[in-house]
Amino acid sequence: MKVLVPNLGSTSLKYQLIDMDGERVLARGKIERIGSALAIVTTWDAEGKSTQATAAVPDHRAAIQTLLDRLHGGAQPTAIDAVGFKAVHGGPRYRGSFLVTDELLEAMKEFVPVAPVHNPVYIQAMQVFREVLRGVPMVAVFEPGFHVTIPERASVYGVPFEWLEKYGVRRYGFHGSSNRYISQRVPEVLGRSAAGLRLVSCHLGGSSSICAIRDGKSLDSSFGFSAQSGMEHAARCGELDPFAVLHVMEKEKLTTAQMRELLSKKSGLLGISGVSSDLRDIEEAAAQGNTRAALAIEVLVYEVKKYIGAFAAAMGGLDAVAFAGGIGENSWQVRQEVCRGLEFLGLRLDDEKNRAPGSNDRIISSRDSNVAVLVVYTNEEIIVARETVRVLGQQ
Repeated sequence: MKVLVPNLGSTSLKYQLIDMDGERVLARGKIERIGSALAIVTTWDAEGKSTQATAAVPDHRAAIQTLLDRLHGGAQPTAIDAVGFKAVHGGPRYRGSFLVTDELLEAMKEFVPVAPVHNPVYIQAMQVFREVLRGVPMVAVFEPGFHVTIPERASVYGVPFEWLEKYGVRRYGFHGSSNRYISQRVPEVLGRSAAGLRLVSCHLGGSSSICAIRDGKSLDSSFGFSAQSGMEHAARCGELDPFAVLHVMEKEKLTTAQMRELLSKKSGLLGISGVSSDLRDIEEAAAQGNTRAALAIEVLVYEVKKYIGAFAAAMGGLDAVAFAGGIGENSWQVRQEVCRGLEFLGLRLDDEKNRAPGSNDRIISSRDSNVAVLVVYTNEEIIVARETVRVLGQQ
């Protein structure tokens, strides 16, 4: 079975076509600057050879058509047997992997106000793919699926219980595909079973979260009811006292739509630094003496460190910490500062290994560290593809 896995952003579309017989990537690509007359279209074939071109890609519908043209227009057109989506929020009914149906799309539409950055683009993409690939089965792999094992004591909020029963207000957790991959990959790298392993997964990037994983299962997540929760993200707020929101709304006379825009697109590291939502730009500004940029980095590091300590307590100890995501994989400075001061947990970083460049999963803790520290290049696409095959096999 050949599974297409599209990964959509507000102005980008990445994809992989995976032959599940051997889990071989047949083709992959990305389309950047969607909405531009000079969008960048990059493709790689099965041998890793890349080609790049520019094209007018006014919207995501055009991006999807461009993707399909690249797959079908080569010397050996490739069939697509199924499409798997890394979906974000479908509410309490859709905490797992499901066939894309009209009912599923309606549930996602209901939760657009809760996931305003993610749900609209995926709803549109699912609708377009259903139109242009008629008859091809499609599966939505929802991010909270990995977190259904979080116990009630860690998922229930201290609000009227009717909110849970009527509106599904609870801790869902996200980054499920990434955390599921990390939960499987770390034991492989360490050469041990997932059973008994107490792992903290740190997915740090444009969207960041920390997950407590014990015995290969999610025990807790920094994410809550929405992707606006937990840690500070690139441009989205993290943990925030709800009365601060109400206070500012009253003072500024803001509508819920206006506040949603501020919290979704003008907060997080961007809001603190005033410089950028990209950590690379923030680090550069901090190096030039920008105190707000330096503060944004300190906040990021502090929150990761705080969650590691809290989740170690929740799991009764700690055996491993894994860094993933764009920041977790590439910023040795962030990894260094997060681990600094965690020696009391038995964690010791190897400075040379941490700073060494690489593109492979690796251990960066010292030999005398009681806690393994790893860099893991998370593969959400293969998790989505595997789930897609599993769901279709049950039909």
